[in-house]
Amino acid sequence: MSRMGTQTLVFDSPPFIAAQTSIVGPKEGKGPLAEWFDVILEDDLLGQQSWEMAESEMVCRAVERTLRAANLSADAAQAMLGGDLNGQIIASSFAARTLGIPFLGLYGACSTFIQALILGASLVSGGYLDNALCAASSHYCTAERQFRFPVEMGNQRPPQASWTTTACGCALLSRQAAPDALRVTCGTIGRVIDLEIKDSNHMGAAMAPAVCSCISAHFADTGRTAADYDLIATGDLGWIGRNILMELFHRDKTDMPDEKLIDCGASIFFQEQDSHAGGSGCGCVASVSCGWLMKRLQRGELKRALITGSGAMLSPISCQQGQSIPGIAYAVCIEGGAK
Repeated sequence: MSRMGTQTLVFDSPPFIAAQTSIVGPKEGKGPLAEWFDVILEDDLLGQQSWEMAESEMVCRAVERTLRAANLSADAAQAMLGGDLNGQIIASSFAARTLGIPFLGLYGACSTFIQALILGASLVSGGYLDNALCAASSHYCTAERQFRFPVEMGNQRPPQASWTTTACGCALLSRQAAPDALRVTCGTIGRVIDLEIKDSNHMGAAMAPAVCSCISAHFADTGRTAADYDLIATGDLGWIGRNILMELFHRDKTDMPDEKLIDCGASIFFQEQDSHAGGSGCGCVASVSCGWLMKRLQRGELKRALITGSGAMLSPISCQQGQSIPGIAYAVCIEGGAK
């Protein structure tokens, strides 16, 4: 493993993606990407007594399905890297308790899955681990209860608000896999960017500057441009945030063709599904990456994709204290697939 430029890690022995799983809730299962997800839940409570335990159960199911697809037992899994939006990342840590897999808990808000891929790839490429599970989840009802109001209250949501996805994505990184397996070839660590956005509903505006900064750093470090990628995906800016991002690229004179940039949050729901600005949450980029994006790469429809996860680094306390919302972003390059 080596460093290129100031923020990008290059995996000289790129880890393979041996298997992956995407799970989504009923609303997400009615969206435009439904056919690409592995599991669409009929009941987002998953037979549990609380939404928080339901989210943890969803993580368990995603990890277990990924391990089965890779013909690997839980005992053979050397590490699980993951996180969620719940306080103390309890969905992920409680799942790790159930699974009994060595656990590295992460928090990058909605960027957590891409953060996990970078760190997991570093451990596997560096020879410290033979395999690593990377996972992230979110649940509409847990996020609403923590950051806004319990759904039972029926509060109105402003037009700029995004809809936290009920979803989970899990990918198994391995030093060994089939020759045509996907590879994680490099990753760019973003900086925390804060343009003083204080509207806790306006996630796209808070995160877009960090995404612009991260992708620009990736281009500067690697010498690449948008032309070097078949697709550039961002995490969960939604329709409004994506428009802001394109304006930022235009301001900075960064060439970004409109047709090459997609946003997971703007893709997971139809606009008529009443998701307002689009999807968000840790599970958004995780499920869309493990579903739609990785499967297209595996089929050979795409050869190289840059996936950037974005996170709004707020808490209920910071919002109540009138603090602004810093953004963070991480980007990974995934290559390979069918010959």
